[in-house]
Amino acid sequence: MTTLVQILVAAALVLSIIIPFGVYLIGEKNRGRYKTAIGVNSFFFFGTMIVAAGVILAGKVNVLAAAGDSMTVGAGMAYLAAALVTGLSCIGGGIAVASAASAALGAISEDSSILGKSLIFVGLAEGVALYGLIISFMILGKL
Repeated sequence: MTTLVQILVAAALVLSIIIPFGVYLIGEKNRGRYKTAIGVNSFFFFGTMIVAAGVILAGKVNVLAAAGDSMTVGAGMAYLAAALVTGLSCIGGGIAVASAASAALGAISEDSSILGKSLIFVGLAEGVALYGLIISFMILGKL
């Protein structure tokens, strides 16, 4: 991908965020304008991302060309699996911490003697993200 294409994709991404926001601020003050702005923003942003992905994947660029190696489909799937396991475990851990921490704060406000027990539950919820990170390191270690 040439430098000009990279600059154009970056400019398109910035404009896909700025233009709907400007339309939202300048536009008519009605109840549905935020939904319209979010819809237009999503359309332009994801449309630009799809075009950028097409431009990036259209060329015959080898990621490991400098090292002299070639990437196999299995290695690509391993990198994808490592990214997915880290991302999804962090999302799950965030959801678990959100509910556990809010419940712990409510319980601590009523009885401050249960602080230690509530911190254990919040720590267990954070462990989900750490387990995903460990699994991704194990996957990357096999490559």
